[in-house]
Amino acid sequence: MMRRFTALFLLFGAALSTKPASAAKKLAKRFLNVGDKQPPGYTHVVTSAPGRMIFISGRGGADAAGKMPADFTTQCENTFKDLEKCLALGGAKFEDVVKINYFVTDLAHTTELRRIRANYLNMKAPPAATLVRVGLGDGLLVEIEAIAMIPE
Repeated sequence: MMRRFTALFLLFGAALSTKPASAAKKLAKRFLNVGDKQPPGYTHVVTSAPGRMIFISGRGGADAAGKMPADFTTQCENTFKDLEKCLALGGAKFEDVVKINYFVTDLAHTTELRRIRANYLNMKAPPAATLVRVGLGDGLLVEIEAIAMIPE
């Protein structure tokens, strides 16, 4: 009797834990805003189903050769290109980013930052974001970090 109960328990438990292959490949993300009004360029809350989280440390504006350009626009473009490489290394794309933080030395660069990020991020469903004015060293004008979620 105990053997029969154990076999039924194992069979029932296995049936409950089995997920269809299509469900495992799709990661449902929801982009929610307070009052259902989307703010410009970011989302208040992003929820994501279980999956693999990818954390990208702050990336700066140096080019591929390690040289730091003097202007904000080039640094920002270099930073997004570098983020793209980092995301790919973790198996992700910009559309998988659920949180992004921008650190800039001068808030006067906000419009240019928004113009450049629109070339990379999905602005119809943008990730949650924070923009902070900070003091960065060695000629660095912008640093960006990101969190992405991808299906297991």
